[in-house]
Amino acid sequence: MALEQLGVTIYGVAPRIGKAGKLSLAARHLLGLGGRLSSTEQLLRGAAARREHAQQVNRAIETLGIRDVLHMGTLDLPAVDRLGARHYVYCDQTWDLSLRHRPDASDYPERARREFEALEHAAFASAEHIFTFGTYVRDNLVEHYGIDPARVTAVGSGMGAIEPYAGPKDYSRPWLMFVAKHLFQAKGGPLLLDAVDIARRQIPDLRLTIVGDERSRRFVPDLPHIDFRAHLPWAELQQLYRDVTLLTQPMLNDPWGQVYLEALVSRTPVLGLNRNGLPEITQGGLHGFLVDEADSKCLAEVLIEALRDPSRLSAMGLSGQRHAIASYSWDRVAEMVAYE
Repeated sequence: MALEQLGVTIYGVAPRIGKAGKLSLAARHLLGLGGRLSSTEQLLRGAAARREHAQQVNRAIETLGIRDVLHMGTLDLPAVDRLGARHYVYCDQTWDLSLRHRPDASDYPERARREFEALEHAAFASAEHIFTFGTYVRDNLVEHYGIDPARVTAVGSGMGAIEPYAGPKDYSRPWLMFVAKHLFQAKGGPLLLDAVDIARRQIPDLRLTIVGDERSRRFVPDLPHIDFRAHLPWAELQQLYRDVTLLTQPMLNDPWGQVYLEALVSRTPVLGLNRNGLPEITQGGLHGFLVDEADSKCLAEVLIEALRDPSRLSAMGLSGQRHAIASYSWDRVAEMVAYE
């Protein structure tokens, strides 16, 4: 890890709640907070789960003699006895921000929303310092959660194993790519399929490659212009990023989106909704296309506009790659976290 290269000893602590514990939490949720129980996240955001996670973290702190703990989110950091350790948070979103666009927002009754809000306020307040992926998350922590600006730093993120590409690339082919290893609907899959159907009326040779898992296959129609690829090895995924013309990823509520960075480093422009982290990643649309509404007709219009201008796509691909390489690396994130 990048932090280890800076001389920091890393211990991984992964709090877990077993099946029996989850059944108990589900019963408490239904009896106490009510509302439809549609995801494990609803259980983990509750007070009982947070207490259990915090106790597991505290036991690890005591056993290993840990003095500094970096939490990847707030779900294991309620305001409880923390055994003298300094606690930090690195997060890509907040509960308040997630409610603005999340598809399952109606599953959370008002009582649950208030409890989760209060718990997250307490968690952020108890942290020594908070690091965020995006500046929009930092701003939300200051404005909505009342965190002192001096205690929040936007550090961005790094990228995965996709390597920069400098070879030939044909932007005249109308070839789209969509990646959803899980949560096909929340990633905007149905919205994209409708938009592609509309766009093909003007661009008949438009094709779409979907990278997903077998659970997503049932959502994808069996049509000649749509290619579904499951469980791609990294080498094949990397080549696909290099071959396609445009990553079309209209994610409804993804807070950041590593796939955007993977595409940009491959000189592939991106297209998505004008919300959450994408405006920041594309520098306001310099390296990609932003769609203002989660509407298939609006998405199709922007898609057609993008594919009809190969020279613009080429320029975006080059500028996007330069921006991604210069701005996003785990070494850079590690240095900012370690020296804060």
